[in-house]
Parts: sequence; C-alpha cells; structure tokens
Amino acid sequence: MDNKKTAVMFKAFCDENRLHILELLRDGERCACDILEEMKITQPTLSHHMKILCDAGVVSGRKEGKWMHYSISEEGLEKIRNCLDYFTKHSDRASEKSCCKK
Repeated sequence: MDNKKTAVMFKAFCDENRLHILELLRDGERCACDILEEMKITQPTLSHHMKILCDAGVVSGRKEGKWMHYSISEEGLEKIRNCLDYFTKHSDRASEKSCCKK
C-alpha cells in the first residue's frame, strides 16, 4: 500500500468545506455554480477544494460549457473503502510478533 497516496485520499476528508461538498454530491452530479450558491464561498475557494477532492480520486469533474460539473467517484470511494478495510481488519501477524511473554 502506498502510504503517500493513502494520506492524500484521507486528507481530502479533513476539511469542513470538503465534507459539505461531498454531502451536496451525495444525490448526484452538481454544477459548480450550484455548489457555489449553496455554500456561499468564492469561486477560487471552490476550485481549491475541488482540486483536492479530484486529486484524491474522491470526486470527478467534467466540463460543460463554461462550468464544471462534479460527481462522487465510485472508483475512488472503493479505494477508500479498501484502505479502511486494510487498516481496520485484524491481522494474525500482530499476535505472532508480540514481545510480551505470557
């Protein structure tokens, strides 16, 4: 597992604005203009957050006319689910490497 890529993915969730964006995208694709209006933030601020979400693979974007349209990336979410499973599933190796004598 590439820890650097994993950190980028999880950092995408470490901001209130980005979590709000993900909430807005839960129901499907949204135009950037709709997200801007809903969140009451500037266009450069939205672009900053969308770049982080897109670079992490959590959100994908497509251009239509002068506006970007964003949606949650199912492929990206699957990678995050797999990472969570990897880090939270019990490993038999942990009990084999115990330094404590019983």
